[in-house]
Amino acid sequence: MSETSPRLFIVSPHFDDAVFGCGALLAAHPDAAVCTVFAAPPAQDMHTEWDEKAGFASAFESIHARTLEDNNALAVLDAIPVRLPFRDAQYGDSPSIGKLAAALEEAIYGSTSNTLLMPLGLFHDDHGRVFEACCEILPRMSHLEWFAYEEAIYRPMPGLVQQRLVDLAGRGIVATPASPAADHTLDRERQALLKREAVSAYESQLVAFGPHGYDDVYAAERYWRLTVDRQRARKAGH
Repeated sequence: MSETSPRLFIVSPHFDDAVFGCGALLAAHPDAAVCTVFAAPPAQDMHTEWDEKAGFASAFESIHARTLEDNNALAVLDAIPVRLPFRDAQYGDSPSIGKLAAALEEAIYGSTSNTLLMPLGLFHDDHGRVFEACCEILPRMSHLEWFAYEEAIYRPMPGLVQQRLVDLAGRGIVATPASPAADHTLDRERQALLKREAVSAYESQLVAFGPHGYDDVYAAERYWRLTVDRQRARKAGH
């Protein structure tokens, strides 16, 4: 890790993923960028099961409210929102991995970050697509420090993390348990309190997950440092 305090750029598939998975880390790194990939409303209004569970009558209402929730959560953590113009899978869109990778690469280059955090891409199709896009650009941007975070709520599902680590190894990407350096002026208790406050801002999503469906959000965060094994990557065709 860098000798100076790292400037974080956290890739978040949806509103809330970065805070749910990395909120304590964000609390220790003011001015981190949080890049939400699927942040755009659908081309035309619609009604989905998840939005209904979250208390919304329409997708337009959902995206508007969730953007405000995200603004409030990131303000608690002094983080900077970055939003890409893609729509999540529940609205019927599936942008190509190439388009996602190009947009993410441009956003990263437009930031002042030197430390990137990507999701492991567990369970959810949108998460998997973001993972694929990050794996595409990681070898081209290996001069930066890369970490993967385990997405809260999904990581306890049996075998998912292990399967993803095997996947990374097959791509020539070595994953080692680690965490970006933190600002030690902020104690862990304060980090946890700030994360809890930020999580509570996502009121609609907590309703949708149910009273105990998001308990894992408050468990210890886990990270993996990612480095490229050039020889293995060439053999894997990446």
